[in-house]
Amino acid sequence: MSKKSKPKEDFKTMHDVFDGFTNRTIYKLITQGLFEGLESPISIGKESNVFSAIKRDSSRVMVKIYRLETCDFNRMYDYIKDDPRYLHTKKGKRNIIFTWVQREYRNLLKAREANVSVPTPLAFSNNVLVLEFIGDDGMFAPKLKDEIPKNSKDFLAKIISNMKKLYKAGLVHSDLSAFNILNYNESPVFIDFSQCTMLDSSRAKEYLERDIKNICIFFRKIGLDVDELKVKKQITRIH
Repeated sequence: MSKKSKPKEDFKTMHDVFDGFTNRTIYKLITQGLFEGLESPISIGKESNVFSAIKRDSSRVMVKIYRLETCDFNRMYDYIKDDPRYLHTKKGKRNIIFTWVQREYRNLLKAREANVSVPTPLAFSNNVLVLEFIGDDGMFAPKLKDEIPKNSKDFLAKIISNMKKLYKAGLVHSDLSAFNILNYNESPVFIDFSQCTMLDSSRAKEYLERDIKNICIFFRKIGLDVDELKVKKQITRIH
């Protein structure tokens, strides 16, 4: 086997769990130098898999891969059709998924620009999104649900601060919970921005209230006295 052909052969062996289209997309991102290859799964879901991936300098990135056949296209389209940025999106399975990935990338960029604590989006192509790796020594940061903060009051204050920054940037996460917040060295990092919605969406208020409710329920369960109306005022009061 020639040295030139070996990476392709290794790639085929490593990624035989994906369809050919997804394999080609991953390989394109590899040839662009974004990472050398997928390492290990961070999370496996019905609609997407998230992997750590090694870069040439031995650092890591996250690679989020949406499944082309098992995504809930109707649910995705419900969010996309109400987004002013995507009013002319054509309905079609792959087109919706590709728009969904681009939308998550753009939402993360906008959140990052507003100094919200999120993984930096690095690139996207088709159904694949490449993100900054959040963790140390190859270990991905735990989700809030799995790692209760030592100072829960301080951690909640940081969450509210990030939600306010997001709100000021004209966005609502729309799927915020202890499942979509990482506890990275006792500070929150928001993840999973595909459902993130602009404030001028007709359902933005509903989504914000749902996010607040989810957060308050979690922190009440671990012993904090949290009032949802007060939290909403903190987030929506713009100075």
